[in-house]
Amino acid sequence: MFKNQHFSNLLELNIAMLFISTSGALARYVNLSDTVTIAARALLAFIFIFLYCRWKGISLKIHKKDIPIILISGILMAIHWVTYFRSLRLSNVAIGMISLFTYPIITAFLEPILLKTKFEKIHLLLGALVLLGIYFLVPDFSLENSYTIAVLFGVFSALLYALRNLTLKNKVGTYNGSMLMCYQMAIVGVLLSPFFLEVEFSTVLMQWQGLLALALITTAIGHTLFLNSFKYFSITTVSILASIQPVYGIAIGALLLGEIPEINTIFGGILILSSVVIESVRSLKKVAIENVK
Repeated sequence: MFKNQHFSNLLELNIAMLFISTSGALARYVNLSDTVTIAARALLAFIFIFLYCRWKGISLKIHKKDIPIILISGILMAIHWVTYFRSLRLSNVAIGMISLFTYPIITAFLEPILLKTKFEKIHLLLGALVLLGIYFLVPDFSLENSYTIAVLFGVFSALLYALRNLTLKNKVGTYNGSMLMCYQMAIVGVLLSPFFLEVEFSTVLMQWQGLLALALITTAIGHTLFLNSFKYFSITTVSILASIQPVYGIAIGALLLGEIPEINTIFGGILILSSVVIESVRSLKKVAIENVK
Protein backbone atom coordinates (compact mmCIF):
# COMPACT_ATOMS: atom_id res chain seq x y z
CA MET A 1 0.00 0.00 0.00
CA PHE A 2 2.76 2.45 0.95
CA LYS A 3 4.49 1.74 -2.38
CA ASN A 4 1.36 2.81 -4.25
CA GLN A 5 1.12 5.92 -2.08
CA HIS A 6 4.78 6.74 -2.65
CA PHE A 7 4.35 6.29 -6.40
CA SER A 8 1.31 8.58 -6.25
CA ASN A 9 3.35 11.22 -4.39
CA LEU A 10 6.14 10.99 -6.98
CA LEU A 11 3.62 11.26 -9.81
CA GLU A 12 2.01 14.32 -8.22
CA LEU A 13 5.41 15.96 -7.87
CA ASN A 14 6.22 15.27 -11.54
CA ILE A 15 2.88 16.73 -12.65
CA ALA A 16 3.69 19.80 -10.56
CA MET A 17 7.09 20.06 -12.29
CA LEU A 18 5.49 19.76 -15.74
CA PHE A 19 3.05 22.57 -14.98
CA ILE A 20 5.66 24.81 -13.33
CA SER A 21 8.05 24.29 -16.26
CA THR A 22 5.63 26.16 -18.53
CA SER A 23 6.82 29.37 -16.82
CA GLY A 24 9.88 29.67 -19.05
CA ALA A 25 7.99 29.68 -22.34
CA LEU A 26 5.08 31.73 -20.99
CA ALA A 27 7.39 34.36 -19.48
CA ARG A 28 8.91 34.96 -22.92
CA TYR A 29 5.47 34.89 -24.54
CA VAL A 30 4.01 37.68 -22.37
CA ASN A 31 5.10 41.07 -23.69
CA LEU A 32 5.17 43.01 -20.42
CA SER A 33 7.87 43.98 -17.94
CA ASP A 34 8.93 41.30 -15.45
CA THR A 35 7.40 43.06 -12.45
CA VAL A 36 4.05 43.77 -14.15
CA THR A 37 3.87 40.20 -15.47
CA ILE A 38 4.52 38.73 -12.04
CA ALA A 39 2.13 41.12 -10.28
CA ALA A 40 -0.70 40.22 -12.68
CA ARG A 41 0.17 36.54 -12.44
CA ALA A 42 0.14 36.62 -8.64
CA LEU A 43 -3.15 38.51 -8.34
CA LEU A 44 -4.92 36.24 -10.82
CA ALA A 45 -3.49 33.16 -9.09
CA PHE A 46 -4.67 34.55 -5.75
CA ILE A 47 -8.23 34.76 -7.08
CA PHE A 48 -8.12 31.18 -8.40
CA ILE A 49 -6.66 29.74 -5.21
CA PHE A 50 -8.93 31.79 -2.94
CA LEU A 51 -12.03 30.54 -4.79
CA TYR A 52 -10.68 26.98 -4.61
CA CYS A 53 -10.14 27.28 -0.85
CA ARG A 54 -13.68 28.60 -0.39
CA TRP A 55 -15.10 25.81 -2.56
CA LYS A 56 -13.21 23.11 -0.65
CA GLY A 57 -13.87 24.71 2.72
CA ILE A 58 -10.15 25.18 3.40
CA SER A 59 -9.56 27.48 6.34
CA LEU A 60 -7.51 30.62 5.72
CA LYS A 61 -6.90 31.22 9.42
CA ILE A 62 -3.27 31.40 10.54
CA HIS A 63 -1.72 31.63 13.99
CA LYS A 64 -0.19 34.98 14.88
CA LYS A 65 3.20 33.40 15.51
CA ASP A 66 3.29 32.12 11.92
CA ILE A 67 2.52 35.46 10.24
CA PRO A 68 6.20 36.57 10.06
CA ILE A 69 7.25 33.26 8.46
CA ILE A 70 4.50 33.40 5.84
CA LEU A 71 5.27 37.06 5.16
CA ILE A 72 8.98 36.34 4.70
CA SER A 73 8.24 33.40 2.41
CA GLY A 74 6.03 35.64 0.26
CA ILE A 75 8.76 38.28 -0.02
CA LEU A 76 11.32 35.62 -0.96
CA MET A 77 8.89 34.29 -3.58
CA ALA A 78 8.41 37.74 -5.09
CA ILE A 79 12.14 38.45 -5.45
CA HIS A 80 12.75 34.90 -6.67
CA TRP A 81 10.24 35.34 -9.48
CA VAL A 82 11.55 38.76 -10.48
CA THR A 83 15.15 37.57 -10.71
CA TYR A 84 14.14 34.33 -12.45
CA PHE A 85 12.10 36.17 -15.08
CA ARG A 86 15.01 38.56 -15.56
CA SER A 87 17.26 35.60 -16.23
CA LEU A 88 14.79 34.30 -18.82
CA ARG A 89 14.56 37.68 -20.57
CA LEU A 90 18.34 38.00 -20.80
CA SER A 91 18.84 34.55 -22.29
CA ASN A 92 16.47 31.75 -23.26
CA VAL A 93 14.35 29.08 -21.59
CA ALA A 94 17.26 26.64 -21.29
CA ILE A 95 19.73 29.08 -19.69
CA GLY A 96 17.12 30.56 -17.35
CA MET A 97 15.84 27.24 -16.09
CA ILE A 98 19.14 25.44 -15.71
CA SER A 99 20.75 28.29 -13.79
CA LEU A 100 17.77 28.24 -11.43
CA PHE A 101 18.36 24.55 -10.85
CA THR A 102 21.47 25.10 -8.87
CA TYR A 103 18.96 25.31 -6.00
CA PRO A 104 19.03 21.57 -5.21
CA ILE A 105 22.73 21.89 -4.40
CA ILE A 106 22.12 25.04 -2.38
CA THR A 107 19.29 23.28 -0.53
CA ALA A 108 21.47 20.25 0.26
CA PHE A 109 23.85 22.55 2.13
CA LEU A 110 21.22 24.76 3.77
CA GLU A 111 18.69 22.16 4.99
CA PRO A 112 20.94 20.52 7.65
CA ILE A 113 21.86 23.99 8.92
CA LEU A 114 18.41 25.59 8.98
CA LEU A 115 16.19 22.59 9.75
CA LYS A 116 18.74 20.60 11.80
CA THR A 117 18.26 17.51 9.63
CA LYS A 118 20.87 14.80 9.14
CA PHE A 119 23.38 15.63 6.43
CA GLU A 120 23.39 12.89 3.77
CA LYS A 121 26.49 12.58 1.61
CA ILE A 122 24.48 11.03 -1.22
CA HIS A 123 22.82 14.41 -1.78
CA LEU A 124 26.19 15.96 -2.50
CA LEU A 125 26.87 13.30 -5.11
CA LEU A 126 23.46 13.74 -6.72
CA GLY A 127 23.85 17.50 -6.55
CA ALA A 128 27.21 17.16 -8.30
CA LEU A 129 25.52 15.07 -11.00
CA VAL A 130 22.92 17.79 -11.47
CA LEU A 131 25.67 20.40 -11.61
CA LEU A 132 27.49 18.37 -14.26
CA GLY A 133 24.27 18.17 -16.22
CA ILE A 134 23.87 21.93 -15.97
CA TYR A 135 27.45 22.36 -17.24
CA PHE A 136 26.56 20.51 -20.42
CA LEU A 137 23.23 22.32 -20.80
CA VAL A 138 24.77 25.81 -20.78
CA PRO A 139 26.21 26.70 -24.20
CA ASP A 140 28.99 28.99 -22.94
CA PHE A 141 30.16 30.10 -19.48
CA SER A 142 32.50 32.77 -20.88
CA LEU A 143 32.42 36.07 -19.00
CA GLU A 144 32.32 37.81 -22.37
CA ASN A 145 29.03 36.10 -23.15
CA SER A 146 25.89 38.15 -22.41
CA TYR A 147 24.32 35.04 -20.86
CA THR A 148 26.66 35.32 -17.88
CA ILE A 149 24.45 37.97 -16.25
CA ALA A 150 21.44 35.76 -16.89
CA VAL A 151 23.15 32.87 -15.10
CA LEU A 152 24.01 35.10 -12.12
CA PHE A 153 20.37 36.22 -11.86
CA GLY A 154 19.32 32.58 -12.11
CA VAL A 155 21.66 31.41 -9.35
CA PHE A 156 20.57 34.24 -7.04
CA SER A 157 16.97 33.31 -7.78
CA ALA A 158 17.88 29.71 -6.89
CA LEU A 159 19.18 30.82 -3.48
CA LEU A 160 15.94 32.68 -2.75
CA TYR A 161 13.87 29.70 -3.91
CA ALA A 162 15.78 27.33 -1.64
CA LEU A 163 15.29 29.67 1.32
CA ARG A 164 11.58 30.01 0.57
CA ASN A 165 11.11 26.24 0.43
CA LEU A 166 13.03 25.69 3.65
CA THR A 167 11.08 28.49 5.35
CA LEU A 168 7.75 26.81 4.58
CA LYS A 169 8.81 23.21 5.18
CA ASN A 170 7.62 23.10 8.79
CA LYS A 171 4.38 24.93 7.99
CA VAL A 172 3.12 22.54 5.31
CA GLY A 173 2.32 19.96 7.97
CA THR A 174 0.25 22.55 9.85
CA TYR A 175 -1.48 24.34 6.98
CA ASN A 176 -3.00 23.29 3.68
CA GLY A 177 -0.70 23.93 0.69
CA SER A 178 -3.42 25.83 -1.18
CA MET A 179 -3.93 28.11 1.81
CA LEU A 180 -0.19 28.88 2.00
CA MET A 181 -0.05 29.62 -1.74
CA CYS A 182 -3.09 31.87 -1.40
CA TYR A 183 -1.27 34.05 1.13
CA GLN A 184 1.95 33.99 -0.88
CA MET A 185 0.19 35.18 -4.02
CA ALA A 186 -1.51 37.95 -2.06
CA ILE A 187 1.86 39.11 -0.68
CA VAL A 188 3.57 38.99 -4.10
CA GLY A 189 0.65 40.80 -5.73
CA VAL A 190 0.57 43.57 -3.12
CA LEU A 191 4.37 44.05 -3.19
CA LEU A 192 4.51 44.40 -6.97
CA SER A 193 1.16 46.12 -7.63
CA PRO A 194 2.73 49.65 -7.71
CA PHE A 195 4.41 48.63 -10.99
CA PHE A 196 0.97 48.65 -12.66
CA LEU A 197 1.35 52.44 -12.70
CA GLU A 198 4.05 52.01 -15.36
CA VAL A 199 1.68 50.62 -17.99
CA GLU A 200 -1.79 51.21 -19.41
CA PHE A 201 -4.45 48.75 -18.29
CA SER A 202 -5.38 48.06 -21.92
CA THR A 203 -1.79 46.91 -22.55
CA VAL A 204 -2.00 44.43 -19.69
CA LEU A 205 -5.41 43.26 -20.92
CA MET A 206 -3.97 42.48 -24.35
CA GLN A 207 -1.73 39.86 -22.71
CA TRP A 208 -4.59 38.11 -20.92
CA GLN A 209 -4.02 34.69 -22.48
CA GLY A 210 -0.40 34.33 -21.34
CA LEU A 211 -1.13 35.86 -17.94
CA LEU A 212 -4.11 33.55 -17.40
CA ALA A 213 -2.01 30.50 -18.28
CA LEU A 214 0.78 31.62 -15.92
CA ALA A 215 -1.69 32.22 -13.12
CA LEU A 216 -3.77 29.06 -13.46
CA ILE A 217 -1.51 26.33 -14.89
CA THR A 218 1.94 27.38 -13.69
CA THR A 219 1.05 28.97 -10.37
CA ALA A 220 -2.34 27.97 -8.94
CA ILE A 221 -2.04 24.30 -9.93
CA GLY A 222 1.70 23.70 -10.37
CA HIS A 223 3.06 25.54 -7.34
CA THR A 224 0.28 24.30 -5.04
CA LEU A 225 1.01 20.67 -5.96
CA PHE A 226 4.72 21.36 -5.48
CA LEU A 227 4.15 22.85 -2.05
CA ASN A 228 2.01 19.89 -1.03
CA SER A 229 4.88 17.54 -1.89
CA PHE A 230 6.82 18.97 1.08
CA LYS A 231 4.64 16.76 3.29
CA TYR A 232 6.08 13.57 1.83
CA PHE A 233 9.75 14.31 1.13
CA SER A 234 12.61 16.30 2.61
CA ILE A 235 13.27 19.65 0.92
CA THR A 236 16.55 18.33 -0.49
CA THR A 237 14.82 15.25 -1.91
CA VAL A 238 12.10 17.43 -3.46
CA SER A 239 14.76 19.71 -4.92
CA ILE A 240 16.64 16.84 -6.56
CA LEU A 241 13.48 15.17 -7.86
CA ALA A 242 12.40 18.55 -9.22
CA SER A 243 15.56 18.68 -11.33
CA ILE A 244 13.52 17.16 -14.13
CA GLN A 245 11.87 20.58 -14.55
CA PRO A 246 14.54 22.03 -16.90
CA VAL A 247 14.09 19.01 -19.17
CA TYR A 248 10.34 19.64 -19.31
CA GLY A 249 10.91 23.36 -19.76
CA ILE A 250 13.41 22.97 -22.58
CA ALA A 251 11.06 20.55 -24.35
CA ILE A 252 8.18 23.04 -24.04
CA GLY A 253 10.46 25.84 -25.26
CA ALA A 254 11.40 23.77 -28.29
CA LEU A 255 7.75 23.07 -29.11
CA LEU A 256 6.32 26.53 -28.50
CA LEU A 257 9.25 28.86 -29.19
CA GLY A 258 11.31 26.81 -31.64
CA GLU A 259 14.33 26.84 -29.30
CA ILE A 260 15.82 23.51 -30.35
CA PRO A 261 18.39 22.18 -27.86
CA GLU A 262 21.85 21.11 -29.02
CA ILE A 263 23.51 17.73 -28.37
CA ASN A 264 25.22 18.99 -25.20
CA THR A 265 21.82 20.11 -23.90
CA ILE A 266 20.37 16.66 -24.47
CA PHE A 267 23.34 15.05 -22.71
CA GLY A 268 22.95 17.40 -19.76
CA GLY A 269 19.28 16.52 -19.57
CA ILE A 270 20.15 12.82 -19.40
CA LEU A 271 22.48 13.47 -16.45
CA ILE A 272 19.79 15.41 -14.63
CA LEU A 273 17.21 12.71 -15.29
CA SER A 274 19.66 10.15 -13.92
CA SER A 275 19.84 12.00 -10.60
CA VAL A 276 16.04 12.08 -10.49
CA VAL A 277 15.78 8.31 -11.05
CA ILE A 278 18.46 7.56 -8.44
CA GLU A 279 16.80 9.76 -5.81
CA SER A 280 13.35 8.30 -6.62
CA VAL A 281 14.60 4.75 -6.04
CA ARG A 282 16.54 5.78 -2.92
CA SER A 283 13.56 7.60 -1.38
CA LEU A 284 11.26 4.64 -2.15
CA LYS A 285 13.61 2.27 -0.30
CA LYS A 286 13.82 4.71 2.60
CA VAL A 287 10.02 4.88 2.86
CA ALA A 288 9.85 1.05 2.74
CA ILE A 289 12.34 0.72 5.62
CA GLU A 290 10.50 3.31 7.73
CA ASN A 291 7.16 1.54 7.18
CA VAL A 292 8.64 -1.82 8.18
CA LYS A 293 9.84 -0.26 11.41
